Amino acid sequence: MANAEAFGVVVAVCLDGGHRFSKLARERIKLLPGLGVEGDAHLGVTVQHRSRVRKDPRQPNLRQVHFVHEELFAELRDEGFDVAPGAIGENITTRGIDLLALPQGTRLHIGPEAVVGVTGLRDPCRQLNDFQPGLMAAVLDKDQFGNVVRKAGIMGIVLAGGDIKAGDSVRIELPPEPHRRLDRV
Repeated sequence: MANAEAFGVVVAVCLDGGHRFSKLARERIKLLPGLGVEGDAHLGVTVQHRSRVRKDPRQPNLRQVHFVHEELFAELRDEGFDVAPGAIGENITTRGIDLLALPQGTRLHIGPEAVVGVTGLRDPCRQLNDFQPGLMAAVLDKDQFGNVVRKAGIMGIVLAGGDIKAGDSVRIELPPEPHRRLDRV
């Protein structure tokens, strides 16, 4: 990303208090510092994703907020999938930001107050295929060198809280160089 400061917009905000795959669109969500999305099943200082809790429930929660770019939904719809904001479990759907190209440590300033620190890529799981057969393969790709490209969004931790709603701006603050590519978290 060449620009040190770029902007995007929030298209939708979603949450679900249960450990279900999809999340429900809401008028607004509230981000709580160090915890995540108020009322969401993944809220917490330590991991809340069931598979990670089974491995080690004391791990820090680097997946407090899940972002997906709206442009992915357009690509998936072109491939015949029925997807909309919240469908694949994200909390915040954005437009105009190449989320996957952001370096680790990027800060996303959302609306007037909230700040989320980008921790890594979402590692797509088989639940995508339970939602719609073939969806997991559709959110995985290969780059020119044969490396796996995970397109199912990015994860972050809440650095500063605040209310978020559709239409809010997202300002990108890149970390100091050298930048480190995102890896799965």
